[in-house]
Amino acid sequence: MNLKKLSAEMIGTAWLVLGGCGSAVLAAAFPGVGIGLLGVSFAFGLTVLTMAYSIGAVSGCHLNPAVTIGLAAAGKHPKNEVVPYIIAQIIGGIVGAAILYVIASGKAGFDASASGFAANGFGEHSPGGYSMISGLIAEVVATAFFLFIILSSTDKKAPAGFAPIAIGLALTLIHLVTIPVTNTSVNPARSIGPALFVGGWALEQVWLFIVGPIVGAVIGALTYKSIHD
Repeated sequence: MNLKKLSAEMIGTAWLVLGGCGSAVLAAAFPGVGIGLLGVSFAFGLTVLTMAYSIGAVSGCHLNPAVTIGLAAAGKHPKNEVVPYIIAQIIGGIVGAAILYVIASGKAGFDASASGFAANGFGEHSPGGYSMISGLIAEVVATAFFLFIILSSTDKKAPAGFAPIAIGLALTLIHLVTIPVTNTSVNPARSIGPALFVGGWALEQVWLFIVGPIVGAVIGALTYKSIHD
């Protein structure tokens, strides 16, 4: 297994969690000039866009266990690299969350559990109070579309060089729609990192943000194959 690929995935996923979740924890509600939901949505999209151009040529810039599984299901990624990629991504997500935790802890009164620390949730822990079923549907459908866009925009018949833009904007759009429902995951590594620092309810609910995105990724991959192959 190429350690450069795994290092790239770890670094890229750390950037995704630090940039995306960091925008929510540190900047979203900053008095008077907070970036709000729109800003957080763009932050997540920009982390993927910037890393796609930075490490895409090294590892493919998955940054997401669901993406890796979806690409493998579509025959676009070696199956023997799936588990190492996922491990690297989860480590990266934890590293990104840890860096964010250290930064956020520099403010008096910070409490990761009380603040939510950008963790994903449903029911009483959904930003908009949406149910588990609503959250599961949102995560499955959003991830299915995400994988379909990733696979379609990187297809050999697609215009070269523009895939990172389409993928980054797709993730932005997904966040614009689903932040009120689950705080938006579509990425198990993004969910696991913050959940470890929140503990309690976040760890109890993290299963949905592992299962939902993976199921959605496989659906997206199969949809791509049915249309493009």
